[in-house]
Amino acid sequence: MKKLVITTLILLIAAAYITVVYFKNLNTPGSHTSQLMATIPDDAALIFEFNNEQSFYDIFNQNKLLESVIGQEKINNIDTLRVELLNNRLLQQFFDGQNVFISLHPLKNQDADLLLTMAAGKGFDTVMMNQLAKKQHNGLIITSTRIGGKPGYNIYINAIKKRFYVVNEEDDIFSGSFSEELAEQAASYKPKSDRKDFVLLSERQNNNSLADLYVNYSQIQPLFDQLFKNKNTDVLRSFKLLPAMSVLSLNYKSDAFMFNGITTIETDEPLSYLNLFAGQQPVVNHLKDIFPSTTAYSTNFSVSDPLKFEKDLALWHIKAGIKKEKDSIFNKLTAESGVNLRIEFTNLLSNEFAIVTTRYQEKYAIISLKDGSKLRPFMVNISHMVSGNSGQFNYNKLPFFLLGDAFSIFRRPYFMIVDNYLILANTAEELTSYYDSYINRKFISKTDNYNQFNDLLSERSNIAFFINFKNALPVLKKDLNNGFYDSLEKSEPGWKNFYGASYQFSAADKNFYTNFCMKLNNIDTAVVK
Repeated sequence: MKKLVITTLILLIAAAYITVVYFKNLNTPGSHTSQLMATIPDDAALIFEFNNEQSFYDIFNQNKLLESVIGQEKINNIDTLRVELLNNRLLQQFFDGQNVFISLHPLKNQDADLLLTMAAGKGFDTVMMNQLAKKQHNGLIITSTRIGGKPGYNIYINAIKKRFYVVNEEDDIFSGSFSEELAEQAASYKPKSDRKDFVLLSERQNNNSLADLYVNYSQIQPLFDQLFKNKNTDVLRSFKLLPAMSVLSLNYKSDAFMFNGITTIETDEPLSYLNLFAGQQPVVNHLKDIFPSTTAYSTNFSVSDPLKFEKDLALWHIKAGIKKEKDSIFNKLTAESGVNLRIEFTNLLSNEFAIVTTRYQEKYAIISLKDGSKLRPFMVNISHMVSGNSGQFNYNKLPFFLLGDAFSIFRRPYFMIVDNYLILANTAEELTSYYDSYINRKFISKTDNYNQFNDLLSERSNIAFFINFKNALPVLKKDLNNGFYDSLEKSEPGWKNFYGASYQFSAADKNFYTNFCMKLNNIDTAVVK
């Protein structure tokens, strides 16, 4: 009996050991990706994932897409690293077919750089790196070192005369960067207990995707703090405040990056302005048809139910603690003018309203109305008229309280109503400029380049950001740090090779279906030999 008990215990222990080992090595869908991504410092605003296989590189060797986005020097550095290190015969079998994660991180002194993260395949041993270090005339000088308290390698690449710093993150996961500061940051990074993780694609979706883009909206502002000297830039302003993360899959097109996927809102975080649109239905976008030809960038908001939007906005103001200020302003307005503006405006608001910035730094609010002729008398009563067609509001912050945070840049604006559109601007001269564009149909939608770009976009959305890179250059010259602007303007190929970019949110199950498109300029066939 005693022997039977001992035998049974031994079998139980063996079974438990086998079970632990089995589940430890079992790769459930997304488990390895999640483990690898957990080593990436959470200040990354963007993470680009692709598979390290030759077919991926062959696709992008045929065009300038990646080179134009990342920059020729950086793409050459990464490609040389791949050829000299990952394709070395001692290492190639362990890194072929593995997923590569390239993340963008803010650094000190108005800088940002890329971190590469990758796992080695089964059978890899760090002894192989030591063997590679001993080989002569292989184009690499590899020195074992410690980075941020972890084992790593200082790799000098002769072909580009640069050092690449590699950190062993354990479990055969490696992080590396041409920035020593970023490598040290990755080595010393310890995930917080409340770290927000991306909602990953299923294994099938991931395998079928050419590449994936992860976006952490809460980290866009820290990145912009390094890129922009104007700390109050309104580029992507509303997106920077959204508590959400996206995972988007790449659809290949030879002249454009086209990503689509889901943006998941973090429900345990305070609401932002964009949260108000998650409860709407996507709407066909028409307002962009009357954006001026000088548009540098714009954000178009669309709602299927304007009354619901205004109710949700009012609740948001209560939660933000500004209801008392709002009531005070509107009560004063009603007492002095006899106009109940909140009710009248809500009843006449149509489905779209937008903010447009031009290459001349003009800023417009363009608001679609059900009937412009009915709103005009109310606008006249609450304004000081400077002409028969335009006036300036007598009260502060009305656009902010009527339409939300994105319109706070119009504190006491000038207005005019043309057809069924309410136009707001901060100066009378800007209104005159837009009126000229409207009457003479000088719209960006009248250009062939825009229409070819627009054909790639979703017809319906709730929030749509658009940037025309050529028109945006004068604005970015004023707002960007000098080093980044010089790179933007002078790099060839570079961002100036792109016509524009669009980022669209369409409400879906209280989250947002997301489309991102970034298209190269059309090739002028007249100068192609």
